[in-house]
Amino acid sequence: MFRTPNELLDRSRRIRPAHVFSMLALFVICGSSEASAQTIANQSPAPSAQVATPDNASAPDLEGQIDTEVAGESREGNASLTEVNKELSNPISSIWALQFQQNTYWLNRPDRNVVNLLFQPVLPVSLTDKWNLITRPVIPVFNSNPYVNESGNLHRVSGFGDTVLVELLSPSPKLAGPWLLGAGPTFIFPTATNSRLGQNKWQIGPTGIVGYLGEKWIAVLFPQQWWSVGGPGSNTISQLNLQYIFAYFPAAGWSVGTSPSMLVNWYANKSGNMVTFPLGLSVSKVVKIGPLPVKFGVQGQYMPVHPDQFGQKWNLQFAVTPVIPKLIKGTLFDF
Repeated sequence: MFRTPNELLDRSRRIRPAHVFSMLALFVICGSSEASAQTIANQSPAPSAQVATPDNASAPDLEGQIDTEVAGESREGNASLTEVNKELSNPISSIWALQFQQNTYWLNRPDRNVVNLLFQPVLPVSLTDKWNLITRPVIPVFNSNPYVNESGNLHRVSGFGDTVLVELLSPSPKLAGPWLLGAGPTFIFPTATNSRLGQNKWQIGPTGIVGYLGEKWIAVLFPQQWWSVGGPGSNTISQLNLQYIFAYFPAAGWSVGTSPSMLVNWYANKSGNMVTFPLGLSVSKVVKIGPLPVKFGVQGQYMPVHPDQFGQKWNLQFAVTPVIPKLIKGTLFDF
């Protein structure tokens, strides 16, 4: 309904003071609420309480676990990359590592190559605070070898190779100091998927390690001798693998050295076919990928002494070795 200005004026005069006070109070409350909301929105949120869980309360982080295992529980701070490289160059290291190694051998006659990919974890376990048991399997996940068939034609076969297992009992630095010592059995299992990729023999023999770990260098001799004890293969086997290791650690995770293996076939037909003697030069670097130290290495080898037929003449080796935390911690026995 339409109202005249005088009627509106008369109506406004009839508004009671209480009504005015109510409207003013409502305006003040709304303004205060909006100001409070803006203040809360501009403030940084209060830190929320964290519930202590096994993940965030007591368990050390992955990087801290590896640092402790490399540097030792008696030392503080992060383990340097050079310390990690020294441990990874040590065959009886106290840390767990998973090495993937690829080799390409060029043969003298025929002019072909042999390629393999090896998975070589190092898994030490502390029996006591003074004695360690080191398990070192060598698993050839891929082998590719040339061969001459009955017609005299050259062919190639690829597949899985024979598996090597080394068990070493070694005194800890508490007993041996900087000396590296170890002894135990070594085995070869006929796991090859083709007779031309392995020796078709169960083999067993002794192995040992003697070496010295200095502040900036390491030197090690690592012999393994095997004799065949059974299997479908027709040849009796007696063979030696002697690895000689030397590395110098300048700084920042780098190392320069050599780690080839001399091979001796004691039952070779001719004396000239018994020995493969390599000379090598290696360069490696340890870097951090996330929390894990990883060692990258390359080595070139030349064999001045090698068998006449299918003898190894050159080798180019690449290796990648990540460090992982120990799955078996502490000592197994308290005595």
